[in-house]
Amino acid sequence: MALTPHRFLSTTAMLLALLSAPAAFAEEPTVTAPKQNLPAIVVTQAQTRKLVDKVVATGTVKAVEEVYIQPQVDGLSVRSLNADVGDKVEANGTLATLNDDALILQKSQMAATKAKGEATLAQLRAQLIEAHANADEAELARARAVAMGARGTVSTSSVEQANATAAANKARVASAEQAIAVAEADLKVTDSQIADTDLKLARTGIKTPVAGTVASRNARIGAIANGSGDPLFTIIRDSKLELVVDVSESDITKINIGQKALISLSGSREKLSGSVRLVAPIVDSVTRLGAVHISIDDGDKARAGMYGSAEIVIRETQGVALPLTAVNSDENGSSARKVENGVVKFVNVETGIQDGAYVEIVKGLQDGEEVVAKAGAYVRDGDHITPVKQAPQASN
Repeated sequence: MALTPHRFLSTTAMLLALLSAPAAFAEEPTVTAPKQNLPAIVVTQAQTRKLVDKVVATGTVKAVEEVYIQPQVDGLSVRSLNADVGDKVEANGTLATLNDDALILQKSQMAATKAKGEATLAQLRAQLIEAHANADEAELARARAVAMGARGTVSTSSVEQANATAAANKARVASAEQAIAVAEADLKVTDSQIADTDLKLARTGIKTPVAGTVASRNARIGAIANGSGDPLFTIIRDSKLELVVDVSESDITKINIGQKALISLSGSREKLSGSVRLVAPIVDSVTRLGAVHISIDDGDKARAGMYGSAEIVIRETQGVALPLTAVNSDENGSSARKVENGVVKFVNVETGIQDGAYVEIVKGLQDGEEVVAKAGAYVRDGDHITPVKQAPQASN
């Protein structure tokens, strides 16, 4: 077959191209080594963050101090009520009044008895003056009789009679003085009875010795007040409330008076601030729990009897922390799986404060170092891995 000019030129170009590159046919083909398939492991970083050591406990809201208001006068009926449950009252405020008609009648009777006693006393004092005059006269007569008897002018019997008369008049003076003393004592008794009645009249107003909130009211109009029965009113002193929580024996030793706390009450999303007011000195031998009293700063937002929980702040610090899932703890201590250049290395760590999902790393890791996110991941010391950054946690 004859070659056309076009085909001849194409064949010639191909031959020239092959002759110009003989080395391409002389080199052996390059073989690429298969890439090693390393396991992908999620890693997380040790980061410096604010950590709070706290104790969480639950309990019941109670009054810091309850004051019971009892009637100080028995046997009188309640005439009026001036306060109800929930009312704010001031110190020395009148909560109720008792019927004072019987006391007013008693006082008027005692006043009459006192007037009669004063009249009797005046009469006795007049009698005393008369007795003194008679005694003085009898003493003069006795002295004359004795003198005349010494001279023999009067008989011995007359002298003896004069002596007897003088002694009798002195006895009448002493008797009058004693009668006056008795009358004065009777007046003092009457005065004390009147003062007692005045005190009872003053106490017919049922008053509160402290300011606060009325927690309960048992008083009823017309009911007879009795000091030995249930209190007429119960007052929450100064309207102060506290949350009393039960804390385990392992945690109660960490708690001190004055430590701050955040209080969450049942049915409310708002957190109230407070502080530790009192730590019980004893722990129940059965439950192994001890009571901690936490004062509530804003008591108006709480009610006695409510259920609540408290986060008591023990200590705050700024330190390196890891998620709890990245730390393995056993009887030999705590450890983490550090990752350097894709190689796993086991390191022992010393942990500190645990705050929610994070734990403080006191020793063993530095800020920014990477570790395996799941301490239970099946990797060994020295394993090569493909690190995968942990996705950031979603915030509420």
